[in-house]
Order: sequence, then structure tokens, then C-alpha cells
Amino acid sequence: MTSTLHAIVGLGNPGAEYARTRHNAGFWFVEQLAAQHRGSFRIESRFQSELARLRIGEAEVLLLKPITFMNRSGEAIQTLAQFYKIAPADILVAHDELDLPAGTARLKFGGGHGGHNGLRSVHQHLGAGYLRLRIGIGHPGHKDQVLDYVLGRPSKVDEPLIMDAIAAATAVMPVWLSQSWDKAVLQLHSPR
Repeated sequence: MTSTLHAIVGLGNPGAEYARTRHNAGFWFVEQLAAQHRGSFRIESRFQSELARLRIGEAEVLLLKPITFMNRSGEAIQTLAQFYKIAPADILVAHDELDLPAGTARLKFGGGHGGHNGLRSVHQHLGAGYLRLRIGIGHPGHKDQVLDYVLGRPSKVDEPLIMDAIAAATAVMPVWLSQSWDKAVLQLHSPR
């Protein structure tokens, strides 16, 4: 049983025009988590975000969807972390990942931003010592196609694969919060 407050942040862009784009996979994850645990988001202007507070098992969790746009996500996360005194190691940031195929989700601690503008902003405001959920969206094949790709909708083949990976990731959140990060990693990374 833990009494530590955790934050789970989904990266994405606000607005209906971005809602179903690959770059919003982090939003999809926290929305799914909120739905499963009967949480609801509300605008919290002091955090430049939509915020939901819920319990997952015995853990108290804040779900955050920054409304700052992707490249300024770190500002919202830093404000929340400072207000609630949440250490970076207790913050999980969920984001789209070009380097993983659709249908894959991986947990990771630390590392570089890999050119991801949302992670670059998080690094600037928190450092690199936070947790991550990398949600695979696949790669278009050439770097010149990346911008249109991430801001486009997934194909009819890829979208259910991405949603399956998100479901697998939501299933391991109670393991992380009630048992350990390592057990959650092992469960998520094991073949399904």
C-alpha cells in the first residue's frame, strides 16, 4: 500500500482537429484510464490542463492532459509537480512513439527525448528522471514525412492495434502502483 501521490500525464494537442491524430496517443491513454476508474476531467487553469483525480487500488493518482499544445507540455507538468510536491520519479508521461510499431507499448525510466517535442519540453522543465509509457504508432518510413504522419489519423489497421496497446498499458497501472515498477514492466513487455 502506498500513500505517495502519483501523476500520469498524457501528451497531446488540445482541440477537436487533433483529437484522433497519432500524436494524441498519450491523451487516449489517460482518457481510457479515467474511464476505467470512473474519473472525469475538468479544466484546471492554474495547471494549464484538464485534470482528473482518482484512485487506482490504494494509490491516489492525478491524470493530466496539458492544454498548452505538445511543445509546451512541460510547463503544465512542472506547475502541477511543484504544487503537489510530486517528484519526477512519481510522474508517468504517456506519449506516441515513432520507433515502436503500432500495437506495442513499453514502459521506460529516463532517457533522451529522441526529437519528440513534447518530451523535449518535459526534459526542459523536469529533467530526464521521469517515467514514460511509449505508445507505438509506427514510422512513415522517411523523416520528411513525420510531421504529417503524427498529425494524421492512424489507418483502420493501426488504430485498433494502438488501442489494444493502450488497453494492455492501462491493465498494468495497478501493478505499478500497488506492487512495483519492475513487475509492471515485466507484465507489459511479456508477449500477449
